[in-house]
Parts: sequence; C-alpha cells; structure tokens
Amino acid sequence: MVLGTSSGAGKSLMTAALCRVLRRRGETPVPFKGQNMSLNAWVDEDGGEMAYSQALQAWAAGLEPRVAMNPVLLKPQGDSTSEVIHMGRAVGTARAEHYYRDWFRPGWQAIRQGLEDLRFSHPGGRLVLEGAGSPVEVNLQARDLTNLRLAQFLRARCLLVADIERGGVFAQIVGTLALLRPVERPLIRGILINRFRGRRQLFDAGRQWLEQETGIPVLGVMPWLDELFPPEDSLDLLERRARKPEAELEIAVVRLPSISNFSDFDPLESEPSVRLRWVRPGDPLGQPAAVILPGSKQTLRDLAVLKESPLADALLRFVAGGGHLFGLCGGLQMLGERLEDPHRLEGSASADGEDGLRGLGLLPLATYFMAGKTLRQRREFACWPAAGTPLEGFELHQGRTHCLDPANCEPLAAGESGAGLGWWSGRVAGSYLHGLFENGRWRRQWLNQLREARGFSALPLDVPHHGLQREDLLDRLAEAFEAEVNLAPLLV
Repeated sequence: MVLGTSSGAGKSLMTAALCRVLRRRGETPVPFKGQNMSLNAWVDEDGGEMAYSQALQAWAAGLEPRVAMNPVLLKPQGDSTSEVIHMGRAVGTARAEHYYRDWFRPGWQAIRQGLEDLRFSHPGGRLVLEGAGSPVEVNLQARDLTNLRLAQFLRARCLLVADIERGGVFAQIVGTLALLRPVERPLIRGILINRFRGRRQLFDAGRQWLEQETGIPVLGVMPWLDELFPPEDSLDLLERRARKPEAELEIAVVRLPSISNFSDFDPLESEPSVRLRWVRPGDPLGQPAAVILPGSKQTLRDLAVLKESPLADALLRFVAGGGHLFGLCGGLQMLGERLEDPHRLEGSASADGEDGLRGLGLLPLATYFMAGKTLRQRREFACWPAAGTPLEGFELHQGRTHCLDPANCEPLAAGESGAGLGWWSGRVAGSYLHGLFENGRWRRQWLNQLREARGFSALPLDVPHHGLQREDLLDRLAEAFEAEVNLAPLLV
C-alpha cells in the first residue's frame, strides 16, 4: 500500500510506477483505491464511473480499468456536498458533516465487494493499494475507509511517501508516524522521499537521520521528473507553469470553478507546438489561437459564473472576430441557446429563469437535464474537421442535447450511433466525447485548422493514439522508480 503524508504527495503516480515495475517483472499487479475524491473520471467498458487515476494505474498494470479498482468515488459539487458513487453507479448525495454517519457502512460494503470482484477476476494477482490524503487525520481516523483500516484488514506492507518539494519533509514524516496507533506503526515498511531536486548525495545526511529517528528504512529518493502526468485534482492545475515558450499556438482553457475531466487536455499538453494557458472567468482572454470550454460538475453554476464575468462577452467577441471555440461536455452545453433543468438537478434556480439558463448562444442547441447519467464508451467516425477519421472515447454527462436548427448545426460524428455526440457550425464546435483529443489523427486535423488560420504549415497526421505516448511515459516513470527505490521490504 502506498500512503502519503498529505494530499498531493505523489501517491497516485508512485502507485502507477509500482504497478508498471511489477508488470515488467512478470507479476499481475492489481491497483485498488477504496475511496477517491476526484472530478477526473473514467468510464469503464461496462459503463461504470471510476477515478481517472485508477484507470491510469490499471494501464500501468497492463489491465483494463474496472470500477472494482475504485469502488467508492466522491465527486464534489459545491456547498460541502458530494455525489456518492458505489461500484460505478451514483447512489446519492452526501453532506460533508453527515458522510461518515450515513455512508460509512455502505462504503465499506462497496470496498469489500470491489476486493472480492478483483480476487475473482485476478486470482493470481498482487493488490497494489493507494491511500487517500493523510492516513492520520485524527478527526477522521475512526471512520477512515481507505487508509489504515484497509491496510490492517489486508495486512498490507505500506510505503509512506513524502513530497520534499513542499518543504518540511522531516516534520511530515515524523509527525505522521507519531500519530499512528501502536498497532498501525508496524505496517509502515519504508519511506519514500518524492520530487527531490539536485544531487542525491545532498540528502544522505537527512536519510541517515530519518532512519535513526524512526527506525524505518528510507527505501528511495525519487528525483523531480520533468514529465507531464495527469493532475489528481483541479488544485494541481495551479502548479502547472507556462511551458514551451517557443510553441507556435497558444490555446486558452477556461478554468471553471467546478472543472471536471481535465485529463482531456493532456494530449494537447504533449504537442510540442502547443502551449495551454488556463484562464479564470475574471482573467483577460488575450489572443489565443483557440479557446476550450471544458467539462463541469456544476454546469449551470459554472455558466452563471462565466456570464457574470467579463470573459463571457470576451468569448463572444473572440468568435465574432474569427476565433475558434470548442466545448467539451458541459462546455458543449454552455455553447447552446438554452439549458433546461426542471428537476433542479444542476443546483438552484438561476436569474435567467426558474428552471434553466440561457447559454452563450453560439450553437443552436438545447440541453434538457434529467435523472440518470449517460455513461458509455464510444467508437465512431468523425464528420468534422475531416470526414472518416476514427474516434474513440467515452460519454459521461447528465443532460441530453439536441440541435434546434439542423440547417445551421452539423453533426461532429457520422451515422445513427454518432447522433448526439457533438455539433459544429463555422469555427464553433463541441462534443460529449471525453478522450477526443487522444485520437491523434483527429487532434492534428483540428490543430491544422488553427495553424492554417495563423499562417503555419500543417502538421503530419500520422500520429498514434495518445495512449501509446502514455505507455512510454509510464515506462520512463517505472525505470526511474526501479532505479531509485528498494522494493525488497515491500515484496517479501
């Protein structure tokens, strides 16, 4: 089990690294995080919803992602409430102050079910568990579902990860160990220092002090890796600095308050000629080559925030001046004329009307929110920006959208099965397909539209699916992990 001294210590990637290392050694590692809180989601082949970080770990392990690997997912939706998802299906909404009272037992049952499903489907596998946040939040320990309770239940050998980049790494480690109960401390078999910059020898004295003070070996010091991996939550977006100053295209992504599925943009980050700039509703838009409206967990609320800011008018002027605008999922819904929410599924009533909100009016679309989500993987063929390009990804949205004026709104994908996947008109387009930009040929076709408008030459279209590049990143991560970390105490 990989535990962390805090959120953001690097547990998710270290778990992915461990999975890839074990796979390369001929084992069957099986990732598992009992409970995750994240707005970055994935939909498995059976139409179940799970955290994207466990999907990434599954790919690292060479397995198909399954909701059993993340049986409890909490999706924050504002006002101290979260949507509760058990084994891939939404089961209710919880307020923070009542969560452990109302959801502890059902959550533990879901975790047990996930473990049983994985035991049945991978009988010879080795569980590689990821903890959540800090394992020693004293106000939560008695009802913690996914850290030390699970480690004790499974008799897991635990690796404690601390992020030295944040500073205070000695206090992080010693403080965490001091707050463990006597029965829990033997579970910790090693310490890992993460994100170390500079020569490793500079930490030798610190390593010796930690081992003498705690009696626990420091199994490794992971270097700072100049790679771009998916952030675990939207707070990590703040740590992304402007990169690639020589990039030819700047694409602005609107950082909505309830932004979700921001892993959609990792393939664009990987393009050498593209620089992403995150724009808050109150920030100036500038002169990007294109703007993307991302998905949102609270579409109506985020749309209201956008419309109350100067950015909404800036987007309208941008499009009127010939700018390219693309909406993904909730961003697609915002591009339309009207969003109807008669059952108040998207929050309180808006100032525009009792049961809905006017959209930006850039596409002739109407969205109607209803109970139940659309959760499914899709394989289609594009109509735009070039016909016949294969597409794959998944839908994860509440609300159904239809075109009000087919003469001025063309489908993004072909055929009956492509209906409702996306629409375009002129330089404005949108899609419900998460993972759209992972399709290398389609991504390059869209980028070439932007390049042509700026007078740049076209990029080659013969690029693979982003999943192959992700595999290369995971291999490099595993090589660094195996070179720096002594796994023997964890694998006995």
